[in-house]
Amino acid sequence: MQLSKRVETLTPSSTLAITAKAKELKKQGHDVIGLGAGEPDFNTPEYILEAAQEAMKNGLTKYTPSGGTVELKQAIVKKFEKDNELSYQPEQIIVTSGAKHALYTLFQVILNDGDEVIVPAPYWVSYPEQIKLAGGKPVILKSLEENEFKITPEELRAAITPNTKAIVINSPSNPTGMMYTKEELEALGDICLEHGILIVSDEIYEKLIYTSDQHVSIASISSELKENTVVINGVSKSHSMTGWRIGYAAGPQLIIKAMTSLASHSTSNPTSIAQYAALAAYENDDQSLQEMNKAFAERLDAFYDLITDIPGITCIKPKGAFYIFPNVSKAVEMNGFSSVDEWVNAILEEEKVALVPGSGFGFPENVRLSYPLALEDLVEAAKRIKRFVINHHS
Repeated sequence: MQLSKRVETLTPSSTLAITAKAKELKKQGHDVIGLGAGEPDFNTPEYILEAAQEAMKNGLTKYTPSGGTVELKQAIVKKFEKDNELSYQPEQIIVTSGAKHALYTLFQVILNDGDEVIVPAPYWVSYPEQIKLAGGKPVILKSLEENEFKITPEELRAAITPNTKAIVINSPSNPTGMMYTKEELEALGDICLEHGILIVSDEIYEKLIYTSDQHVSIASISSELKENTVVINGVSKSHSMTGWRIGYAAGPQLIIKAMTSLASHSTSNPTSIAQYAALAAYENDDQSLQEMNKAFAERLDAFYDLITDIPGITCIKPKGAFYIFPNVSKAVEMNGFSSVDEWVNAILEEEKVALVPGSGFGFPENVRLSYPLALEDLVEAAKRIKRFVINHHS
């Protein structure tokens, strides 16, 4: 059977590919340290687990409205008011099966064939693929490492064409951990307003910040920007709920209504039990989440120092999320490999450490290292990578 042309254009996820290979080596009995997974290593807090159990006991296991329960939408409204100084009505919010599904559904309802979406690189691996699946064209706008991997207003202006429909802004960023300031967002936002470009603001890592820098939602800067922005968020990273698959989008009612209509024909609704778990997550101020962030900050400090001590590896220290995105091109050259992808595979085979090549994020000279692991594992991983680099010095 001939597959659809849409599916044939997809590039397999480099993150999933390296994770699958690492799991296979683990099955064979090897001591593999995986730095690929983008999820906290802490379990979902107990009170959220209890809320899910209570929901099941009370029979809350049936269909819900396609766009999410009224209670959860109201809790998200309060979250936006408290955290972002943003005021939304429940009709301006859709709850989805993860933030990834919110993005997918959004691109499906806003893009026509040939519409362009500006995607700053480095980017999360799924942005370009989701845009292509909606018939759009991802326009990759490469940032500079010396600018903390952030695009400038001048670079944005140069990338705009008559076909530009939207731009994706991810702050804090996956894979770099970098953040835009309010002033930087305002400058980019003014250009988007000038050209009528929709802003897709992916804020899934807003709670994972380890400096004095404050997260700013671009939608909170002005009423004009709010009306021109769809904010994407969820509980996966903030509450260690990756497997529960609850995300959401907030934005202009016309777009949210279209997304809800599409969801009614695709997923019917997000999982009912997971919605009640997410409701508990937003109705409680949990100390354990602060402890999780503190642990991530400590791991970042230790792991960053160890990684940047390896010959041929340079890196800007991240401010948020839970990734380090070092440039390893000199180490790759020193070790006699022709590409970072080859180098990554050799490290996995020889030292049993799984890194994700930066090619999947639009930066082939870098690797993404995820650090939500026990500190002793991070120390051991850095030791193995350093040993490989030194042993293969040609």
